[in-house]
Amino acid sequence: MTVPKTHPRYKSLTTRNKIVGGVIKEITSVHGLIAHGRGEAFDYILKEKTNEFAIKSIQAAASLLLLANHPIISINGNSAALVPKNLIKLSKTLQCPLEINIFHTSSKREIRIKKFLIKKGANKNSILLPQKDYTLKHLDSNRKFINKNGINKSDVVFIPLEDGDRASALIKNNKKVITIDLNPMSRTSQTSTISIVDNITRTLPLLNKTVLQYKNKSEKELKNILKNYNNKKNLSDSIKKIKKL
Repeated sequence: MTVPKTHPRYKSLTTRNKIVGGVIKEITSVHGLIAHGRGEAFDYILKEKTNEFAIKSIQAAASLLLLANHPIISINGNSAALVPKNLIKLSKTLQCPLEINIFHTSSKREIRIKKFLIKKGANKNSILLPQKDYTLKHLDSNRKFINKNGINKSDVVFIPLEDGDRASALIKNNKKVITIDLNPMSRTSQTSTISIVDNITRTLPLLNKTVLQYKNKSEKELKNILKNYNNKKNLSDSIKKIKKL
């Protein structure tokens, strides 16, 4: 489907097409269409723009990722379909792995996602698959399976477009969690260490830009950014914004 750039819903429709394309390529679950639609509804309310509270969260996220000893970027079907090149770029900048983790069990789809990321420019050695011998405590779904050298040893986990039960499980396993969720009232947003209330297609380019800028900052400067960041207040500000519209 070709959408003319003059269409008032151009960005929204092209983003939807990426999710549909992911389903066709069998890297995205059909259930991901429902999840995307739910987030899109909140994006309409937020006027489809990156608000100040999201910028503050992106700055905090960049600081936390740069301070981490073992950061990891978790990839599911939706994030792979929507922003593969930006996730790969972030992985290369941070020199950290991309770990594939999906809710609906399918080793074939995990491998398809890996091949898709390699095609988009990722180094095959930087992509980790879940292992049946390593599991995340406090979680029963397929997402409990993790990689020995990825989430298992990580201290900071970036989980864009995540489900709340795994965000909660990661926190219970003493991981610091960064997420992107357009719904500030979701379990994911309310549970995570840093919650970015924004559209992933806008957040990732900004996060990449911020990480590159912040690489020149000292450890003290990065820690000060985190010290002055309040995730609960940011979520409260985003909810107030929604109520006001």
